[in-house]
Amino acid sequence: MVRQTEGAVHGFLTLSSLDGAVLANGDLEQSAHGSRVTSRLIFRFKDGSRQEETTVFSQTSHFRLIGYRLVQKGPAFKRQMDFTLNGSTGEATARYSDGDGKEKVEFVRLELPPDVANGIVPVLLRNLAPGASLTASMVVPAPKPQLVKLAISPEGEDWFLTGEERRKATRYVLKVEIGGVKGAIAPLVGKQPPDTRIWIMGGAAPAFLRSDGPSCDGCAVWRTQLAAPVWPNEAQGSPRRTK
Repeated sequence: MVRQTEGAVHGFLTLSSLDGAVLANGDLEQSAHGSRVTSRLIFRFKDGSRQEETTVFSQTSHFRLIGYRLVQKGPAFKRQMDFTLNGSTGEATARYSDGDGKEKVEFVRLELPPDVANGIVPVLLRNLAPGASLTASMVVPAPKPQLVKLAISPEGEDWFLTGEERRKATRYVLKVEIGGVKGAIAPLVGKQPPDTRIWIMGGAAPAFLRSDGPSCDGCAVWRTQLAAPVWPNEAQGSPRRTK
């Protein structure tokens, strides 16, 4: 349910390993035209890799996915991927290449439920009532795109600081539920993805703060969090001015 309508946003993010090593810097750019919202998240890696995620969704009484694209290129990813999903038709296309460098294409048409959440999980959590849980669906961007269920629930609360002020965030855990026979054997063959954790600050204007989870099928768990601008000569007490 739409409790907080989305608007224009430009946010700065970092992507790091869990030990704190920064892997990439990113920008989130979002615009809204009527009930249609377009969100574009780009990470530029230090090794030259690039991840770009574009999500288009509508916001009327509920959020509905219109289109989604994920591009992952460079040495940071074991598999090069260009994945697109049409939220209206259920058409999913995965263009990918493994170590041999040969491009392969997989196309499927899925029966999508209305709760497909590719690219909009943080949006859904910002609109969640305090203490509530959420179930949604997601199409996994993989060589064989697959529809899975997401079970998201509050796991606890954590404190964080802004300056010297102490604040509180709700920590949510996201579990991927793979149905049927595939779900039964996934943990045995190492295909069950690790849980993702997402931190949201509540209140009148809920905000995304951080997430720990894999960025792709088979990826390590990476940390995405907000970044603050740093001025070149901040130590001198004022930002550098240019003509």
